[in-house]
Amino acid sequence: MTLKPLPLQAREQLMAHKASSIDSRQEINMTEPFKTAPELRVSQWLNAVQPISLESLRGRVVMLHAFQMLCPGCVSTGLPQASRVHTVFPPQDVAVIGLHTVFEHHAVMGAEALQVFLHEYDVPFPVGIDQPDPTGRIPLTMQAYELRGTPSLVVLDRQGRVRLSHFGPIDDMRLGRLLGQLAA
Repeated sequence: MTLKPLPLQAREQLMAHKASSIDSRQEINMTEPFKTAPELRVSQWLNAVQPISLESLRGRVVMLHAFQMLCPGCVSTGLPQASRVHTVFPPQDVAVIGLHTVFEHHAVMGAEALQVFLHEYDVPFPVGIDQPDPTGRIPLTMQAYELRGTPSLVVLDRQGRVRLSHFGPIDDMRLGRLLGQLAA
């Protein structure tokens, strides 16, 4: 996937974010004891023929990439990484799902804008729009998974249990190792 260059201000923000992120040499913090993942609360699916449930994906490892289209780290690292995983792992073993979880700039990140974004950035996997919370800013799936922001990555094993919940960039090799172990 070819990404458009980021403006200077966005690149500076991204570098500041990377500097404050978890050191990629640290061990992956896997959730224990492993809990069953809550069902996704999605208002609309894009790049999907029909709505997707986690129950329908049982038997496959699931990589859930939570992002916002105006998040520099999501555009420069998270979405390209999710696309690579989608390309490298057989779909019968690993399902990649995007979750557009909007907790800021709501007015400019609607479904129509997201559809154009997914087309322009050639995002190949299904993307669900996180259902807004009518009483607050944080969408419902983001709340249920206790995500701290974007980009966030959640990996479920074949039984639908959360094996990794990670905020910020994550090293490709470490992620690949985990997905390979769970898919084996």
